Amino acid sequence: MTGFDSRVRRIGADQWGAETPCAEWTVHDLVNHLVNEQLWAPELLAGCTVEQVGDRFDGDQLGEDPLHAWVLAAAAAREAWIAPKALLKPVHLSSGRSTAVEYGWQMTLDLTVHAWDLARAIGADERLDPDVAQAVLDYVEPQIDAWSGTGLFEAAVPVPDDADVQTRLIGLLGRTP
Repeated sequence: MTGFDSRVRRIGADQWGAETPCAEWTVHDLVNHLVNEQLWAPELLAGCTVEQVGDRFDGDQLGEDPLHAWVLAAAAAREAWIAPKALLKPVHLSSGRSTAVEYGWQMTLDLTVHAWDLARAIGADERLDPDVAQAVLDYVEPQIDAWSGTGLFEAAVPVPDDADVQTRLIGLLGRTP
């Protein structure tokens, strides 16, 4: 989360409307997406179902102060994740019942790739933590074929065989490094 957080804090007032590598998303849309995900975490980790949460997090969650909205949502999610036995609980996702560990990996994947997207959009340092990039790549590689055609990611972008971990990850997730 720190990679995404540090980039959100670098967004200039004139950059919220900038395009991102995510089709049809501006910086505002991208950050709103991640704020939305952070708001869901405490609810799902508390045992709520998608139906119980309903549409309360639909729409713009950034309001007049997008950075403040991010900070509050991220703090609430962090508290939910570090609660005793949080990783032992089942969670109810839109795809069905899952483990909190799997849900955590999904959120880590999204935060990591969108940290790169945000950096690219605002002209910030695009380097991801190499250990995080490797862990996320190890998580993604065995599943990427199953995700093909789901709309989660664009088709993989070919990268050189000797590409570094970050380049392989970004390419695998349909971004042009």
